[in-house]
Amino acid sequence: MGLFDAIRRQLLKVIKWDDPSTDTIVYKYPMTDRDEIMNGCKLIVGESQTAMLVTGGVIADVFGPGTHNLTTKNIPILTKLLSLPYDFDSPYKADVYYVNTKQFIDLKWGTPTRVMMRDQDFGVVRIGARGKYSFRVNDAKVFMKEIFGTNREYSTDSIKEYLKSILVSNFADALATAKIPALDLAASYLELGQEVKNCSVDEFNKIGINIESVIVESISLPEEVEKAMDQRASVGVLKDEMNSFTA
Repeated sequence: MGLFDAIRRQLLKVIKWDDPSTDTIVYKYPMTDRDEIMNGCKLIVGESQTAMLVTGGVIADVFGPGTHNLTTKNIPILTKLLSLPYDFDSPYKADVYYVNTKQFIDLKWGTPTRVMMRDQDFGVVRIGARGKYSFRVNDAKVFMKEIFGTNREYSTDSIKEYLKSILVSNFADALATAKIPALDLAASYLELGQEVKNCSVDEFNKIGINIESVIVESISLPEEVEKAMDQRASVGVLKDEMNSFTA
């Protein structure tokens, strides 16, 4: 068992995470109590990844894409936290977390109940909306501190309801800012989606996330508004027909 333990510790000369999933945001590199990081260990960070060394619940060092040699010369914060001597050549313990910084797409959002908007033609109107959004982690350190904590793994399923609640809560503000008449909403999905995004940017940034896009796919309107839209469309068709006769 003693020989096995020694060999097991020597295995951590290379640390790498090949993400096999499509929805993992944070992944803790698996280590047992016997595992230690060799001084000079190669930490390999993928193109859409950030890696962090954590000890005692404190984020020590952050590494971007590339291959990094973990020595006391290039991990100064961790070296200080662990009271390691400079040019220390023995194994040491630290947790390694990978954060996926790629864009996560096609996540759904929608209003659970209709929200109110003031309209110049219909007064107070209750409407609902559905769509999709995408995001990416743009500050891994902030995300770890504000959202992730010390879980072993964190996926889009763990946070999508929270992010959706931010978008839904800002939907009413977006309606007020855009000032789009109820009769024109169906033709203004792109503009409305951009307003929802603009209203939500700051809240996303506070947790280390950038909201990449917000898409409005459908809007539900009250029956009387839909009837008015149908009447407007009918009048438009009638005018076109009359113009064709008089041309």
